[in-house]
Amino acid sequence: MDVPTAPVTPGNRGADLIARFDRLPRMTRPHWRWLPLLGLLSFGDTVDNSVLAYAAPAMRQDWGLSISQIGNLTSLSLLGSFAGALLGGRLADRFGRKRIIIAGTLFYSVASILCGLAPNFVVLSLFRGLSGLGIQAVVGVLSVYVAEMYPTRVRGRSQAAVLGVGLLGVPFAAVAAKLIIPLDPQAWRWVFVVGAVGLIPAVLGMFLLPESVRWLIAGGRDEKASRIVSGLEAHYSGELPPPVLTAPSAPPARGKMAELFTGSQRRITIVTALTLMFGIVAFYGFNSWVPTLLVERGHSTDTALTITTILSIAPPFGALVGMLVTDRWQRRHVLATTSVTIAALMAVFAFADALWPTIVVGFLITMFLQSNAVTIYAYLPEVFPTTLRGFGAGLSNGAGRLAGVGGAALVAAIYGMTGFVGVFLTTALFSLATAVIIGVFGENTRNRSLR
Repeated sequence: MDVPTAPVTPGNRGADLIARFDRLPRMTRPHWRWLPLLGLLSFGDTVDNSVLAYAAPAMRQDWGLSISQIGNLTSLSLLGSFAGALLGGRLADRFGRKRIIIAGTLFYSVASILCGLAPNFVVLSLFRGLSGLGIQAVVGVLSVYVAEMYPTRVRGRSQAAVLGVGLLGVPFAAVAAKLIIPLDPQAWRWVFVVGAVGLIPAVLGMFLLPESVRWLIAGGRDEKASRIVSGLEAHYSGELPPPVLTAPSAPPARGKMAELFTGSQRRITIVTALTLMFGIVAFYGFNSWVPTLLVERGHSTDTALTITTILSIAPPFGALVGMLVTDRWQRRHVLATTSVTIAALMAVFAFADALWPTIVVGFLITMFLQSNAVTIYAYLPEVFPTTLRGFGAGLSNGAGRLAGVGGAALVAAIYGMTGFVGVFLTTALFSLATAVIIGVFGENTRNRSLR
């Protein structure tokens, strides 16, 4: 952890700029302008990430797909996400956060449109994998960008606000599917076209978003970083506190991947990767399978879509919960508490048979899963140094997505052996494991300066 040492003195201009940036006590007018645009970029990610779950029941009927094939399609999407997390994070460390956010959004939007045009299951699987690649490249780097560009005291709330706007994409995708799918046996194709909505904020972001100050400084682009910092300082009407240099507790990272697995950073990398692995299996094991498994349990496709449409209203409430608590307590304690709560609710959901208990418990699970997502995306960028922040966060996210590939196959296998109850008891166990790992071995990051 960095500790204050002395007032800024001329010399190391990059350190001076970071000290000036870190002293900003609150959000400026530019921060508020960027927030809705970043939220819309997150919205596009969420819509495209959600459309498969809502289109899957209609696809099964139209193409005669099995549960295992749907599981394979989900696995391919997650495999693409694994590649996107690693590639996007590494490219963002090298070429900049903004460039990868914009390029990744354009990439997955085009891939989603091609999913809607796919002539068969194999081609759709290919494009869905590419879509997953683009989505996860953007998701990971977007959280890094917010962490690096918003004041320390409001980092968690800023992440929650961006993700909160993004999570409106879940009900948007659900309502779109509910309205579109009944129109025609192949109308599910248009649901994937809806997933390309991210094209709009991507074009706006080209002109309205600056590059990350910390990334510019790490790359020696002090002049450009100075203009951004000076512009932010100019929006404060009162006197700013004096900038204070911080003494690093370790030599600065040089940006080599091996540094993630040396010294104290090794434990941090392993813990965050395991947290994402168990958490994402629980997340996707619930969210991706609920519509399909509700149909398998005896509900009609229309009823299942109605239930999931109601559940889709929960994520923005989850973001609100995250906004209220993520800057108030240590993030690892928040993650552990909500993960235990999710595990208990999933166990109840496994045995819920009547309609309204299914809806109420499912709503709470969906809400807390997204509250956890808000907190983990605030936590991840805080435990890696700037030169490896994109790749470190991407590696953890990628490990989670790779676990999700196996998790999708696991859910299909468990459903074949034990049915509906077994699937959701399994996801409950994964959520409980998440709580233990992050709660016991996680880092304290609240109000900590980024390295």
